[in-house]
Amino acid sequence: MTAPTEADVRLAAELVRGAGSLAAKMRIEGIGDSIETKTSVSDLVTAADKAAEKAIVERLAAEHPGDGLLGEEGSARESTTGRVWTIDPVDGTYNFVRGLDWWCSALALTDGDDIVLGAIYSPTEDAVYVGGPELPTTRNGVRLDAMPDTPLALACLTTYLHPSKLKHPVGEAYVRVASQAASIRILGSGSMDLTAIAQGKLHLFCQHSVPDWDRLPGAALVLGAGGATTQVEAGGVTWSLAGTPTAVAEAAEALTG
Repeated sequence: MTAPTEADVRLAAELVRGAGSLAAKMRIEGIGDSIETKTSVSDLVTAADKAAEKAIVERLAAEHPGDGLLGEEGSARESTTGRVWTIDPVDGTYNFVRGLDWWCSALALTDGDDIVLGAIYSPTEDAVYVGGPELPTTRNGVRLDAMPDTPLALACLTTYLHPSKLKHPVGEAYVRVASQAASIRILGSGSMDLTAIAQGKLHLFCQHSVPDWDRLPGAALVLGAGGATTQVEAGGVTWSLAGTPTAVAEAAEALTG
């Protein structure tokens, strides 16, 4: 695993705080005219998403021009260093648009196949989370307690699957996991869900077909808090799991039947 530098940690925290603060300010000022639909009526993008990503990209271009970029809103640059910054300027855009608080700005830094760190800023909490496999996860600079291990039978599962998919193979795989969990939450921001898991408030993230910008930032925080992550093929899709080690292991077994 690659350990982050102090400069990387500081920069990541500044980038997500800046992006999230900008998006929050734009929401207060009004973003109604800029709301666009992407893949579905619930998959939205706004001027705030685009402006927040632009702010991150411009700073990274100035300070790390050789690093690669992958942004949800289309930013992309090949890496000459092996490092890539993966950016989600507003995760939970539907919540953001509807005036709900469960949204954030998030990014991850990878080096080759290694996660170096993840950073997430929740404007509602005014909280910056930073962590990684070689970086104990912190909230506003205070180290989180190691998450208590929890079996799937006692776990609160966070996920999303539309009921129309329940009779498909992907739904059958989902039900094998969800039917064993103690409780289920569908909150609308994977990265925010993963901050809660890293803090021991929730226990297991289980979602299929997750893009890197929705997966890597929060996965890094979970790993930095002593949790586990994995990906499993089941029902014709790739499932991403993150949470307490026992719940992750049991969910992976359930998915594959």
